[in-house]
Amino acid sequence: MGILAILWEKWTEFKRDFYKITLAAMVAPLMYLVVFGLGIQTVSHGEPYLNFLIPGVVALTTMNGSFNAIAQNLNVQRLYEKAFDQVMISPTPLWQFVVGQIIGGSLRGLYAGGVILLLTLPIGTGLVFNGYSFLIMFLNGAVFSTIGVVVSFYAKNHADVPRFSNYIIMPMAYLCNTFFSIEQMPGGIREAVAALPLSQTSRLLRMIAAGGTADLWGILILLGYLLVFGGLAFWFLYQKKNL
Repeated sequence: MGILAILWEKWTEFKRDFYKITLAAMVAPLMYLVVFGLGIQTVSHGEPYLNFLIPGVVALTTMNGSFNAIAQNLNVQRLYEKAFDQVMISPTPLWQFVVGQIIGGSLRGLYAGGVILLLTLPIGTGLVFNGYSFLIMFLNGAVFSTIGVVVSFYAKNHADVPRFSNYIIMPMAYLCNTFFSIEQMPGGIREAVAALPLSQTSRLLRMIAAGGTADLWGILILLGYLLVFGGLAFWFLYQKKNL
């Protein structure tokens, strides 16, 4: 019941800010598609660059949608609204609170990615997006929602979340196999970037979009990130660090 209560809160917030959320999910990815996809007519891996770009933009959109839906709001609730005091004294188990936040953020990211897919349908690229694509998008959203929970717990003030976004999230958006292939990177850096969750998500979505299947290794890497950051989130919460 605690998880459902959190999801109901997220649903109410989504309905209230539907147009703002939808526009926010559309503007930046559309600019990426127009500037990089339509403005730069190039070929990547023997295919039109737009076919390479769209899966990457979908991946980074799910990342941004999930992380932003959780990190900023949860940080404000913790520091200024003191909502965690109510959670601590409520009968809702703490693990249900965390799981509800993660699922809610994942669904927000999935929605944002779905909006981009709908917008790119008229282009007629021939890319394939199926149930496995949405599963990867949801899993990617879960990873970055969990990271958002950890960041919101760790932040000491309201400015720490934007700083983390500028230092970590934004570089990943540009470097992690989204706008160009990481194969062009120098050795060592290439392997490090390839191990990041957004790189794996972009790669998996691109494999499915080309008519292939997602490999188990990439999914296991995403699950590994989810377990690690999920463990950190529970540790922060149950140890009451920075709450």
